Parts: sequence; C-alpha cells; structure tokens
Amino acid sequence: MPAEPAEDRTLSPYTGRTRGHWEATADSLLAAVAPYATDGGALYHLPGNRASASGRLSDGLEGYARTLLLAGFRRDEKVLERYADGLAAGTAGVWPRVEHRSQPLVEAASVALALRLTRSQLWDRLDDGVRQRAAAWLGDALRAEPWPNNWELFPVTVGGFLQDVGYEPDLSRAVIDRGLERIEQWYLGDGWYTDGHGRKFDYYNGWAMHLYPVLHAWLGDDTRLLDLYAGRLEAHLGHYARLFGADGAPMLQGRSLTYRFAATAPLWLGALTGRTPLSPGETRRLASGALRYFLDRGAVDGDGLLTRGWRGPDEAFLQDYSGPASPYWASKAFVCLLLPADHEVWTAREEPGPAERADAVTPVRPANWLIQSTRSDGLVRLHNHGSEDARYDPYYTRLAYSTVTEPSSSYDNSVIVGGDAGRTGIEPLGVGEGWAASRHTVGEGVAVAGLVVARGAVEVRAHLVSGAAPGTPVRVTGWAAPAGARSELRAVHGLSGAGASADGLPEAAGTTEADASLFVALVRLTAGPDPRPLTDLVSVRVAPVEDAGPGAYDLTVTWAPGDEATFRFTASAGHVAPSPEGPEGPEGPETREPSRGPSPRVFVRTP
Repeated sequence: MPAEPAEDRTLSPYTGRTRGHWEATADSLLAAVAPYATDGGALYHLPGNRASASGRLSDGLEGYARTLLLAGFRRDEKVLERYADGLAAGTAGVWPRVEHRSQPLVEAASVALALRLTRSQLWDRLDDGVRQRAAAWLGDALRAEPWPNNWELFPVTVGGFLQDVGYEPDLSRAVIDRGLERIEQWYLGDGWYTDGHGRKFDYYNGWAMHLYPVLHAWLGDDTRLLDLYAGRLEAHLGHYARLFGADGAPMLQGRSLTYRFAATAPLWLGALTGRTPLSPGETRRLASGALRYFLDRGAVDGDGLLTRGWRGPDEAFLQDYSGPASPYWASKAFVCLLLPADHEVWTAREEPGPAERADAVTPVRPANWLIQSTRSDGLVRLHNHGSEDARYDPYYTRLAYSTVTEPSSSYDNSVIVGGDAGRTGIEPLGVGEGWAASRHTVGEGVAVAGLVVARGAVEVRAHLVSGAAPGTPVRVTGWAAPAGARSELRAVHGLSGAGASADGLPEAAGTTEADASLFVALVRLTAGPDPRPLTDLVSVRVAPVEDAGPGAYDLTVTWAPGDEATFRFTASAGHVAPSPEGPEGPEGPETREPSRGPSPRVFVRTP
C-alpha cells in the first residue's frame, strides 16, 4: 500500500492532513481493490457475505463503477489503464444492461462522470470499437426511467458525457433538460431539496442533488446553470457546515450512511466553484476532519477495503441496495483532487469549524430542523421536526440525532403513547430562533404536537397528546448517550419518575387526561465537564388557557439570564389564530386548516 505522508500540524493544526494525505488515501483504496477485479477487469467482486437486492452481477459492476469514479478524480494514468481494460471487457457483454429503475442506471452515471473527467486520458485513447460499445451501453440510460428522486440526475450525468462526445446529441440534450426540470419540483429554497416526493432530507442533498447538477454545469462551462446550481450550493453550505462535530463526525441521520466521507463532497464542491460561505481553511478542516474520523475508527479493514457500516462493519447501517462495493460512493469525497495543489483550499491554514467557534442554535426552515451545537464539547445535535422517510426508520423518524449518538432499539428521543413509539405523517409547524415544532400521528386517531426550545446544551421538550383515551400511558425518552457523554432527562409537567430505563435510556412517564394532555421535560446531552444543574439554567411555567378551548396551554420558557419566550398549544380543530397578546411573528408556524379531525397545534407568541 502507498505510504502516508507525515502529519503537518503547522498547516493543518486540527487534523494534520494535507492534500498529500487525500492523494495517499485515494491511492490506497485503489490499490486495495485491484486484486478483486475479474472478467478482464470489468467487475470488482469485493468480499462480503451479503449481496444487494440487485444480485452479484450488478454488485460487481458497482465495484467497477464506483472505484472508477475514484480513479477519475485521482487522474492517475497508470490506474486508468486498468479501468480502460475493464471498460472494453464490460461493454463486450459482461455488464448487465441499463434498464428502467435498475441499479446499473446508478452505476452508468459514475462511469459517465469518470469518463467526462478523464476524457483525454481514457476515452480519447480507446479503440473506436470500444468507444462505440461503451456509448451504446451508456445510451440505454437515456431511455431508462429513473425512480422519482435523486435518480433523475443519473440520466442527466450520462447525457452530459454523451453530448460531449457527440452520441445522440439531441436525445442527450432532451434528457438533460428533462431531468433538471424534474428536480425543480423538489427544491424548497435556502439550498435544500427533498429527495423526491414528501419530506426526505438527508445527505442526498449534498452528494446527489447538489453534486451532479453543479459538476454538470462546471464540466460543461455553462455559466447560467453554474450560477443557478452553485448559488443553491452556497446557500446549502451555510447550514450544512454546522452538521459536523469537533471530532470530525458528520451528523448520523438518514440513509446510505455507509458512504461515510462522501458527506464532504459538497464542502469541496463549494471551493471548486468559488461559491461557498466557508473560508478555505474551514473547508479543509471540516472535510479532513471527517476523513480522519472514519479512517481512525475502522472504516477501512486490514486489507485496505472500505467496510459496510459507519465506523467499522455494522449491518444496522445497510439497506437492501447495499452491496459489498456500495461504500465506494465515498469516492465522491475525492472531488477535492480536482482542486490543484496551489489552490488556497490546500495552502491556507486550517481554521475551526462552526461547532468549535461558539454555541449556536440554527433554524433550517425548508427541513424544519433545528441544529444545536456547543463549543465546550464540540457536539452537534439535530432536532428533526420536518424530515420523514418511514422506509428507513429509525434514521429519519426520531425527534433528535447527534454526531455522537446512534438510534437505540428502545426508542431514544421519542414520545411513546400507549406503547406505540411510531412517528408518521410528520407535519412541520414552524421553526424559529431557538425553537422548532411539528405534529405527527401515533397509531390510529392519536396525534402529538411537539416543540423543542434549545439554548447551549439544554433542551425544553414539550408534547401535546390528543385523541388518546384518558389514562393512556405516555413515556418520553431522551438521548442514548455513548461512553464519554452524559444524557439527562428531568420531568417538568405531566411526567414523573424521571430516571433510566432497564437499558439505561433516560425517560419519564405520565398518563393522558381528558381532551389533550401536555407533557414537558428538560433534556440534555453533553460531554462537557461538571455541567450546571438543568434547573439552574432554565425554568418552565405551564398555564391552561381557559378562553382557548379544552386542551390549550401556554408554555413559558425562562433562561437563566432572564430571557423569556411563550408558546401556545391547542388541540381544538379549525384555524389557528394569533395570540391575543401579540401577532404571530413572521417565523411562526403555518396556520392551515387541519386535514383531519381535532389535531394539536403549537404556535409561538411574540414576547
């Protein structure tokens, strides 16, 4: 394996990593997969006892395509010769055809992007017959129907390359236009897409919804498209950079987490296009921190291969589409090598990331998220009041995620009504400075309106449960803290017996009353030494609102310096009116008529 350079703690005081380390990592990953090439180099059958749902042949193609993408970013001519041989063999009948909604459509995009990146080094040196076969194999992607999500960008990526080489240029152009038009319906502003219909927010925003359009525009020197898509990327990075902990860990939320440091791709892409709110030193610090986080924690095994999991091997992080070579979409991180060695992102001294500079509580309006970070321990917490994809629970439907915790089988960060921990039909109710709110359903006829108010490491969590029979048990759980961190939950209203469950998860319990019942707890996840007692930092008052109908409450949160905010919950049906003591602020939640019977609502009242 290639030797790794010595650390440079002068240029990179936080990570010790330089461009040479990224090059060495790429070289090591490419060298490690070489012995697993088969069928003339067309397939890479990596070890593993679990094939994807697409089968062994598709998995072998995935191994070729995703490591070719890495070779494309690395641009090592000797390595590219190996992949040229594989291209010739694969298009001679080894590879499966690209069909509607098939995995080869995904891999065709990686092949096409790599060929576009290395056209003079690889494509232009191929025999005419190989080029014709390769173009024809890729051309099926122009006619294949993608799934209605980030897959729409795979035909776009193939079309960009085929248009460049003159293969069916009119069809390629039409497919590009169609795909880019389709993703517009999922753009919600402030740099955020949902990954298809519904409210699916995760890393696909960065490594798919932004990556492919931006690279397509950049490679095609299309200034109009680049301004559009790089502008959206720049807005996205303002939030995205806050999802990395001081230890380098990205936020552990969503699906396809085994792609690991692919999460750094949008950071580098901002530097590549010059459209980023981050300084060069901050960009490299965040990205190199994430790379080091995974490499130091078992992401690569003793043979130099990427394992399937988050840190080390762990099948809990896999989906049915995860094959032995799936983790090699981490190759997207090496878009950084398109930046020349003298670019300021490589020559600037590393600077601290957002979680290291100051405590912050940041609203993300399109996703209805609240990002909470603390400088003292470098932890980042994500309060989820707007993202849902029930197919991938528990990585979407919990109330909160962090850079140091993992969802637990005993339902951390949940409100459990009558033994049901379900959280479906998540509807955003708004997000503002220091707070976020949503409602969701729990089984048949039960609704919960949830609110989190955060400052420092402290959280006030409130849940209004309606539709449950009186006497229904309710449990509220907190964080499943790992070693080195501390999780607390203190009952405030409607709850008692705050303590730990049998497996150590902090929880408190109560029962519902008539109409609707409000449950409030103080929660904290911290790795800081000797934290002050929660009750020294915040106090909470709950008062029924007599003239607002049954199940209406005002909740007032007072922080230790004396800052105060009041929130109102109501379980009555119909339009939600502003508080009589002041109009609802412009950042307040939506006030639509509910789509079904009496449902809880929460809205913020101006101080």
